[in-house]
Amino acid sequence: MTVLMERAIQEITGLSESEQDFLATLLLENIRDTKQWEEQFASSKDVLEDLFDEAMEEYHAGRTTPVNA
Repeated sequence: MTVLMERAIQEITGLSESEQDFLATLLLENIRDTKQWEEQFASSKDVLEDLFDEAMEEYHAGRTTPVNA
C-alpha cells in the first residue's frame, strides 16, 4: 500500500460510519468504472486506430476543417 493511501485511510478512520461508507462507495465505483473503460478501450483498440488513420488521411488530403472555424 502506498504512503498516500495509508494517509487517506488514517484520515477516513476518524470519520463517521456513514461518511466512511460514502467514501468507500465512491472509491469502489471509481475502480469499477475505470476497469470498464479499460476493457472497452482494449476491445476497441483496432477500431480506434482505424478511425485515427482515416482521419489523418483526410487531414493530409486537405478534406478537413478546423473545429473553431
